[in-house]
Amino acid sequence: MRPSEARRLAALAAFCVASTSTVTSAQSSSAGAALVPEINQIVEADAARLQDIFKDIHQHAELGFRETRTAGIVAAELEALGFEVKTGIGITGVVGVMANGEGPTFAFRTDMDANAVQEATGLPYASTQRVTNLSGVETYVAHMCGHDPHTTWLIGLAKTMPELRGRWSGTLVLIAQPAEEPVKGAKAMRDDGLYETHAVPKPDYFLTFHTAPFSTGMVALTSGRKNTGTDHIAVTFHGSGGHGSSPHHATDPVIMDGMAIVQYQTIVSRMADPTETSVLTVGSVQAGVDNNVIPTEAELKLKLHYTTPELREVMVSGIERISNNIALSYGIEDEAMMPTIFEKGYAPVIFNDAEWMDHIRQVLTEAKAVDETVNERRVVEGVAIDDLQVPGSDDDFLLFEGLEDVKGDYIGVGTAAPEVFAKAHAEGKEFPFFVHEPNYVVDLDAIPWGTRLAAVIALDVLGKPTE
Repeated sequence: MRPSEARRLAALAAFCVASTSTVTSAQSSSAGAALVPEINQIVEADAARLQDIFKDIHQHAELGFRETRTAGIVAAELEALGFEVKTGIGITGVVGVMANGEGPTFAFRTDMDANAVQEATGLPYASTQRVTNLSGVETYVAHMCGHDPHTTWLIGLAKTMPELRGRWSGTLVLIAQPAEEPVKGAKAMRDDGLYETHAVPKPDYFLTFHTAPFSTGMVALTSGRKNTGTDHIAVTFHGSGGHGSSPHHATDPVIMDGMAIVQYQTIVSRMADPTETSVLTVGSVQAGVDNNVIPTEAELKLKLHYTTPELREVMVSGIERISNNIALSYGIEDEAMMPTIFEKGYAPVIFNDAEWMDHIRQVLTEAKAVDETVNERRVVEGVAIDDLQVPGSDDDFLLFEGLEDVKGDYIGVGTAAPEVFAKAHAEGKEFPFFVHEPNYVVDLDAIPWGTRLAAVIALDVLGKPTE
């Protein structure tokens, strides 16, 4: 084990100490902290229902832009609670708006889509769904990234806020976004006129949660950069095809694919600033059908990650140069036969608003909102992992990109059962499982916990000052 990893594990383990304190908010200065007792009461009464909703969504997982059942659940819940509901934004996106007098606009965004993964958790509510995806490939589908608790937290927040309507003022906007996994959903909602055509109020504050495989009760509050940016790019090499026994009569795109796979890595190792994070993954190689036929096309599906817009340009332009030069070196001269490079999806680098994040950290500390000792729940007292940066990406900040004066924050929320996390740590593992793995399990206690957390932050922004 590397020393840096050992130190990180020790720090995480130190956080996992059971709390015996109770939630108190006397003399709280923030509206969110002052309302913790009421929040706890509302969420606790709704916890079993929310857990059932989570299990249902988990069991009926849907891929991006196919989330019709999940979107229907969200829309029905919001309509029943008195929200103005807008559906079909960006194909399957749902937005609920609740205006409650003068004040700021607070947006809470979740994503609804699942992964093309076969679940291996053995849970009684595990997904066994199989579908044909938008590319015509049959695949298993399962929520192995936590979008099912995300959606449930939105529903829980939607239930909590109307019950405290007399305690806050402003506009609450709840966004259930499709297709985060292919990083297409946020762009689809913007292209569909989220703020113009559908008249969704533009946010002053924009908040996103994402599950993380550390203990329930832990939160990652990062000021500044949180996630990398990403691009999904498809590169298709074109050749003439031919008989496998006579490659000299063909121009083989499979060979071009192979050369590109190797040469693309020099973008990271020789073109990118080594002090910045950059990743170039080839996630799919598709070419041909028969053993004895050289195909006419060969496709690579690429996944990029980077920490700055400048680094993105280095990577994207590098892919274009290398691809074209490989084609030229194999005798491709016709412009129409040069590689086709297609941008499939994009998400910007996520930079959290440092001032608001520092305030959130103070509010959650004051509120002890992460302490779930109600009914002796087995959850640790809330702790914050400060300035945790991850190489993953999310397209959520595209939902307000280009808007002025929006404070946006992205928070990692621990959803692994504390005993499961502790066992993994004792075995020398950093995490018990990780997102997109077939054994990713969300602690049921994290369902009410995430709802409480969202409510505290929302009410801190929208809440009326205490006297």
